[in-house]
Amino acid sequence: MNPIFANLPTTIFEVMSGLARETGAVNLGQGFPDDPGPEDVRRKAAEAVLDGYNQYPPMMGLPELRSAIAAHYKHWQGVDLDPMSEVMVTSGATEALAGAILALVEPGDEVVLFEPMYDAYLPLVRLAGGIPKFVTLQPPHFRLTEEALAKAFSPKTKAVLFNNPLNPTATIFSGEDLTLLADFCRRFDAVVISDEVWEHVVFDGRRHQSVLSLPGMRERAVKIGSAGKIFSLTGWKVGFVCAAPHLMKVLAKAHQFLTFTTAPNLQTAVAYGLAKDDSYFETMRRDFTKSRDRFTTGLKTLGFDVIPSQGTYFLNIDIAPLGETDDVAFCRRLVTDFGVAAIPVSAFYAQGAVKNVVRFCFAKKDSTLDAGLERLAKAAKRAA
Repeated sequence: MNPIFANLPTTIFEVMSGLARETGAVNLGQGFPDDPGPEDVRRKAAEAVLDGYNQYPPMMGLPELRSAIAAHYKHWQGVDLDPMSEVMVTSGATEALAGAILALVEPGDEVVLFEPMYDAYLPLVRLAGGIPKFVTLQPPHFRLTEEALAKAFSPKTKAVLFNNPLNPTATIFSGEDLTLLADFCRRFDAVVISDEVWEHVVFDGRRHQSVLSLPGMRERAVKIGSAGKIFSLTGWKVGFVCAAPHLMKVLAKAHQFLTFTTAPNLQTAVAYGLAKDDSYFETMRRDFTKSRDRFTTGLKTLGFDVIPSQGTYFLNIDIAPLGETDDVAFCRRLVTDFGVAAIPVSAFYAQGAVKNVVRFCFAKKDSTLDAGLERLAKAAKRAA
């Protein structure tokens, strides 16, 4: 057995979701909406199955989708892309991440990772033979500092894995943070693999800025997006990869031997969806903002210390004011004793640096959030 995978524990998401199923708990742990997603996009996928082409599509993705991706990013982020040489479609963003890491990282290369981080990053870096160098971000602001970057970067740095907006913290890196990171990447000749899957799920008038738009980064960045996150269709697994031609040539070869291609009907539907009027995306953000605010207000009313959510489906609470020092134990009690599933943020830290933050998913119906709050009220009363 490959020890990289054989020695991994069951993910905390599966543990908490399993406990939620066993106990009948309200599941505010795993990050998926309980809305079915836009009907017109789903209908396009269904029509494409019945009336369209269902054999192997081109390895790089349907031309219509690659063109739609380029047009979408030009419109929303001001990034100019050649759809035929700088855009590729993958079977989800995780496949895109795996392909990028395997294509760019050689054994012995150092890779900068920002923790807390998506749980796939570290095993994939180790699979490629990379040496992880961690930058530990601290609550409640999770900001980059020059001192922390200086400790992580070295002449051996090959790549940087960067997630913005950041899951699980629900924070967005500032322009100053992005400028600082870009400066270090240029200085050490490092490539950024930028996980931007939450780019459309941002709140309070914010607009996402891609690393591709930063000075000097166009030739040294890989941008990864997700139709599943943009359209709240997490099961579709349609990812986007954007990079300069010299990078894309290698990324495409890794993709060829991972999944090779992606369901053509889903690609057709996503191409349609990306061309939707701006009002769709604004309404989506407004609806998620209402859910965020509803849940935030409820948590604060119960006395929980809420860390503001700037993007993603998530918000976090600081459990230290409750006298709690172990987020895993707290989450286990929450699901078994009070019937609410949440995720301990320490699961996203490789070095266990932070153990006082708990993540909830608010991308749920009002009735689900209210049921969760009703049960959390009992937990708050017990803590008091």
